[in-house]
Amino acid sequence: MNARKPDVLILGGGVIGLVCALNLLRAGRSVTVLERKTVGAGSSHGNCGTITPSHAPPLSAPGVIQLALKWMSQADAPLYVRPRLDWRLLGWLTRFAARANPTDFRNGLRAKALLLNRSRALLEQLVRDEGLACEFTTGGTMYVFRDARGLEQASRLLGPVRGEGIEIRELDGAATRQLEPALNDSIVGGHYYPNDASLRPERYVAELARVVRSLGGQILESTEVLGFEREGGRISGVLTAQGRLSAREIVMALGAWSPLMARQLGLELPIQPGKGYSITTSNPKLWPRVPMVLKERSVCVTGWNSGYRLGSTMEFSGYDETLNRVRLDALKRAAVEYLREPWGETTVEEWFGWRPMVYDDLPLIGRAPKLDNLWLATGHGMLGVTLSAVTGRLLSELLTGTDPCVDPSLVDPARFS
Repeated sequence: MNARKPDVLILGGGVIGLVCALNLLRAGRSVTVLERKTVGAGSSHGNCGTITPSHAPPLSAPGVIQLALKWMSQADAPLYVRPRLDWRLLGWLTRFAARANPTDFRNGLRAKALLLNRSRALLEQLVRDEGLACEFTTGGTMYVFRDARGLEQASRLLGPVRGEGIEIRELDGAATRQLEPALNDSIVGGHYYPNDASLRPERYVAELARVVRSLGGQILESTEVLGFEREGGRISGVLTAQGRLSAREIVMALGAWSPLMARQLGLELPIQPGKGYSITTSNPKLWPRVPMVLKERSVCVTGWNSGYRLGSTMEFSGYDETLNRVRLDALKRAAVEYLREPWGETTVEEWFGWRPMVYDDLPLIGRAPKLDNLWLATGHGMLGVTLSAVTGRLLSELLTGTDPCVDPSLVDPARFS
């Protein structure tokens, strides 16, 4: 391979790797990004593109374990764990369950809200300053309900979220439908988050790649990382199908693939692949202008001028590459329940991707334990797009030794050591 030796080698050409590359280039470092397929081919591609401080509450909320057990027998449930003998998954689920208590929930909410609010502001600035044509809009998002009891229960939990600086407007059924006429008459109410935003994720990634290249960064696609060479406590070489590369600093931004590669270096990362699905169609005639979560079904709906997407669900089935028809159909059934026109006439894509899920619901950003020149930027769960801006900024600041934009201890990989 005749690539020049960069200051920083970034493993992974998804949204996180590219934003890290952009920030490091702006900080004066030379950067090469390695991507085993094409940029954004992983979970950066088919998600719903919402920018959501509203997602500050941790997934390990009190009561979630009982709900997950109830869903175990439902293959189309919003959260599904495929029964199998997997000791790493069992350990992860045990630690996740242990955090489903009021104290850990409140601490996790505070940490996530800080990161999400900071990233929301940084992302809008990034889109504006770099001229990213990615259909970014600041119209908020909305959680909508068909069940009055569920709405009432959810409304009682809004106080702590508001306490972290996240604005929420509670709406009755009529006000919810007035804000979004694409909803049908079954809707009993909603929670509107006016500071949320959205973008088209695959266009965001393509624009990030364009800017990285324009700044002199090199992106090597179809370049799979196979292994590593070590000298003491440093990585001296990265082995790929096309040859060996080296750099002073290595950044692992491989998303759900990070734990597999990290094990080659003797690192156990607390990440499990959480499989999500989406269906992209042409726009219905009456398509939602406000991105939303169909709350009882945990399905996200986003419309752009260029297309329309139903997505979400969480499936723990390892690295299974099956496009599960049962779970895709669950997205469509949910849309029928809530929307006047559930999808467009032309199906553009049916998709799945793996999210890198950490059991405390916070990413790993910072220097890796035991290796002097390896940095981690992974474990963003369902919030890779939302947290991309703060991740790129913080990783660059830590690597270059400048003052961090947020408290790095919140996401320090060493917290699991």
